[in-house]
Amino acid sequence: MSVLGNVGSEYNFTTTDWLDTGDNGWQLTAATLVGLQSVPGLVILYAGIMRSKWAINSAFMAFYAFAATLITWVLWAYKMGFGIYMLPFVGRPGPVVTIAQELGQSQLPSTSPVLFQNFPLSTMVYFQFVFAAITVIILAGSVLGRMNFTAWMIFVPLWITFCYTIGAYSLWGGGFLFQMGVIDYSGGYVIHVSSGTAGFVAAHWVGPRLKEDREESRPSNMLCVLIGAGLLWLGWNGFNGGDPYAASADAGVAVLNTNVTTATSLLCWTICDIIYYKRPSVIGAIQGMITGLVAITPAAGVVAGWGAIIIGIASGTIPWVSMNIMGKKVAYFRKIDDTLGVFHTHCVAGFVGGFCSGLFATIEGTAAFGLTNPGGAIDGNGKQVWLQIVGFLFIVGWDTVWTSLVLCFIKYVLRVPLRMSEEELIAGSDMIHGEAAYVLGPCEAHEHLLAGNYVRRSDTNPGELSMGGVTMGQDPHATEATEATEVAEKQSGSGTTEGKRD
Repeated sequence: MSVLGNVGSEYNFTTTDWLDTGDNGWQLTAATLVGLQSVPGLVILYAGIMRSKWAINSAFMAFYAFAATLITWVLWAYKMGFGIYMLPFVGRPGPVVTIAQELGQSQLPSTSPVLFQNFPLSTMVYFQFVFAAITVIILAGSVLGRMNFTAWMIFVPLWITFCYTIGAYSLWGGGFLFQMGVIDYSGGYVIHVSSGTAGFVAAHWVGPRLKEDREESRPSNMLCVLIGAGLLWLGWNGFNGGDPYAASADAGVAVLNTNVTTATSLLCWTICDIIYYKRPSVIGAIQGMITGLVAITPAAGVVAGWGAIIIGIASGTIPWVSMNIMGKKVAYFRKIDDTLGVFHTHCVAGFVGGFCSGLFATIEGTAAFGLTNPGGAIDGNGKQVWLQIVGFLFIVGWDTVWTSLVLCFIKYVLRVPLRMSEEELIAGSDMIHGEAAYVLGPCEAHEHLLAGNYVRRSDTNPGELSMGGVTMGQDPHATEATEATEVAEKQSGSGTTEGKRD
């Protein structure tokens, strides 16, 4: 028997009647799957989808955000999102760091009646942390390739505190949108509308990338992009499957619907690419995958399989039009440099899913999830559509205002520039972090391969070594005379070696 089993009934957590080991095991597994979506999922995807000079910086923005969010979460932010009532949209801040808290039963004290889970609070804190972390990491996709890293370090804990916790409490923790009956099964609003809105606003305040980075934006490693996308897709089984807070039948429904919608959306996006651009795009297929994952998130366990297919069709076409037509023809959208199109893939797709939840939620699905909502419009509850719109508008409005306030505080009060210097924008990760994404071989004469060329160290200027992509090949600047000299040197060296053998 463990030591805890001998310290008295008050602290005898090993034999408590509320602990369901199956639920606890699934919840920890689901949390780990969601964590893998960020680290390494989005870390790899960001490194691969950006130009090689931005690979290290982009990956590290995600890596840093994961760590910073966790410390923020356990010290004060978790209780703001899921703790005791303070205001209709936020709970009372406080730490979750004592052993008694961590071993105690998880509960949502602001709900009425109070909802309990059959696992410890430590499991709940970690599960909700990985959701908070991936939200701000998704947001980062809008400002890759130019945001000052120091500003990003400050931004992450402030944004989690003043933006993410508000949405989490309002919709999940027992806040006013929860009480109204807005459905957000697993974060279509709390995570995706929030990150899409905030990312677009942040892109406005930070400013655009260099013109050359916008014009030459081919991914540095498409295989890394596909690996990261695969981790996102399969990790979403924990993302949506974990939100019933139990290894329940509804968790299975959520997992199946998630994959059905995602596959449908990917196929629809690819078909749109073929019709409009006359060829299928791998990046386009990944965008369609992401919009499918996002759109099913608010509805995953409350809609039937046919509803999941309809949502997939909507998520594979509406965000496609938003990104490829509106995003390229509307002047304001062309002005804002949203690096990875997070507004379209997350905010627009999140609204599509939230709106469809109001249309296609079933009475059986909402009951299985533990909601009192009598389904959506398909079951005669047309009011649910308006509730979904109200929830969307609140998240968009709050995040627009508070993301702006946080960034203005960093820029004008703390006097930390939001955008990198021009020199850093030209050089990229090597100047910012002193590290390069791709260095081939130990040869000191050719430390980096630049802009598609094999460039010698002696031929570069200070700060120039990190520019451009890595492409294997011969130095195009080598003259015939230089080549002849190198051949002669090799022959001479070979002759010397042979002489020594003799």
